[in-house]
Amino acid sequence: MSRKSNGGNRVRVVPAAGAVLYRMDGGEARCAVVHRPRYDDWSLPKGKVDPGESLPVTAVREIEEETGHTAVLESRIGTTAYPLKENTRKEVTYWSARATGGDFEPNSEVDEIRWLPVDEAKDLVSYGLDRKILGRFAAARPVDSVLLLVRHAKAGSRSEWSGDDSARPLDKTGRTQAELLAPMLRAFGVRRLHSAPRVRCEQTVGPLADELGVEVRLEPALSDEAYLDDPVAARTRVIEIADGDGVAAVSSQGTAIPGLVGDLSRLAGLVVADTSTKKSGTWGLGFADGRLAFADYYPSPLPAR
Repeated sequence: MSRKSNGGNRVRVVPAAGAVLYRMDGGEARCAVVHRPRYDDWSLPKGKVDPGESLPVTAVREIEEETGHTAVLESRIGTTAYPLKENTRKEVTYWSARATGGDFEPNSEVDEIRWLPVDEAKDLVSYGLDRKILGRFAAARPVDSVLLLVRHAKAGSRSEWSGDDSARPLDKTGRTQAELLAPMLRAFGVRRLHSAPRVRCEQTVGPLADELGVEVRLEPALSDEAYLDDPVAARTRVIEIADGDGVAAVSSQGTAIPGLVGDLSRLAGLVVADTSTKKSGTWGLGFADGRLAFADYYPSPLPAR
């Protein structure tokens, strides 16, 4: 990946991902800070993207490789950037990540881990950029639930489909997008799957349904037509789904999703400048007391024109 710098030169960008990995202790978040013997520094777990990986998948993989802990992602905290060498820059995107299990064993990359309150973690880390990310983590509003709102993947052309449009399936590119969505949704701990009553929406979460061994629950209130007819009912249903047991993903369409994200953000007083959602694009939505607390957009793991 490369981008133009302010001076017009091409700059090679090395993408990476990491997290503020935390667990609760007596009502207080304790964050994982790792010691890397190669650099003799203390930092947040992170690492470079492997070919074909999405950033969320990288973050969860690197957490486990460096700390031995499994995790589920929550909100996106931010991206830091720093030069590696001339015309090369590393960009690291960080999430809040809740530890769900595992044990640390010293390895070639990390020989020690400490679980610390945020202020102590900020004092220990070696770099100002890590302190900035920890500060953002501390300032974020805690959430009760997380929901992934997914636009269906690429389907065959409507003009070339002679049957009922609700039965129009994914095309070859869409099926690949659906396969690549599965690991990204798993990175957020998705365990429940819902879909607008459209074949293309059901097929978009189908690969993950197969992996998890769960059924996809149909949601008549969350199609484009239903949203336009009764946006309040659609919004209410999204909040109900989010409030269920475990993280859910909902597959819907290109009118309902931007409308729902816009409605929920306005009601919560959040500024979301652009709610447009491309095929197999995903919104990570966090809720606190039934109101939207964050809205993070993730492009398709396989963008299609």
